Amino acid sequence: MGRIPLLVIGGPTAVGKTAIAISVAEAVSGEIINADAMQIYRHMAIGTAQPTAAQRRRVSFHLVDFVDPDQPYSVADFQRDVRQVVTEIADRGHLPILCGGTGLYVRAIVEGFRFPPRPTDPGVRRRLETELRDLGAPALHERLATLDPTAALRIHVHDHKRIVRALEVWELTGRPITQQQTVDGEQGIPYNAAKFAVDRPRPALYEAIDRRVNEMLAAGWVDEARQLLGKGYSPALQSMQALGYGLLFRHLKGELDLGEATLLIQRDTRRLAKRQLTWFRRQAGFTWLSWTHEAEIPQVVERLVTAAQDLRRVAPEAPTPAGSGDLR
Repeated sequence: MGRIPLLVIGGPTAVGKTAIAISVAEAVSGEIINADAMQIYRHMAIGTAQPTAAQRRRVSFHLVDFVDPDQPYSVADFQRDVRQVVTEIADRGHLPILCGGTGLYVRAIVEGFRFPPRPTDPGVRRRLETELRDLGAPALHERLATLDPTAALRIHVHDHKRIVRALEVWELTGRPITQQQTVDGEQGIPYNAAKFAVDRPRPALYEAIDRRVNEMLAAGWVDEARQLLGKGYSPALQSMQALGYGLLFRHLKGELDLGEATLLIQRDTRRLAKRQLTWFRRQAGFTWLSWTHEAEIPQVVERLVTAAQDLRRVAPEAPTPAGSGDLR
């Protein structure tokens, strides 16, 4: 079987990826697959900027709003689910469109990562989680930097789940987790992907970020955070590390007034956008599409529609083995 055509739309948060992907999907009979690691969670629609009900009525979205906040979900789970969804979309004669800004999720799909099973030990994990709580994430991140400097560079100091997992793998195997993350060299990459990243001038992007944060708060983000706590979800959960929720939890505890929390969320979101831009620019094979004014968006959509049509015209290629590599 040949490779399945796949249109990839990446880029920083708040750049307009979802709206652009919807317009493309409507033009080419496409269906959108979410590649944002936080939009998978239920009860977090506002804070993770999930597509609205009106947007979902326009085109089909997949892998959005389907995982409970306390349910484990890994990039390997995402890869498995995407492969199933892509096949189903292609079988319907539609074009799969992978859209999102989580670089690891995108790369796991377009580069065909293989995730070999790694040992787990609930006792070791509980001890590390206790140390995380007692000593703090920076202390465990520093320990990881000593044992596996490569992993420490790739894992954010506040990414509790991945810090604990990397330390757990080290303790159980004596080998860095980065040495055990490889690209699948047996089945090859199953997609013929056309990869694009959307951008706009930094001042305009930052203005859009600040505006969207205000709109999310006006839409009830604080109540959403309050309801999550009311449902019993711990702020320590991986899902609760989604941008902004921790600050809103502090606001609800009386530690921050809403104005201060808003400014900090806007700052953190701008920093996230900068990291996303850096990540996508380091990846090979992405074509950049920039827009400044709203009137230029149709040109971006037209370029993506043309790419989608080209994907469908190209005869399917036979899968070829992927090269070796590791997860970032």
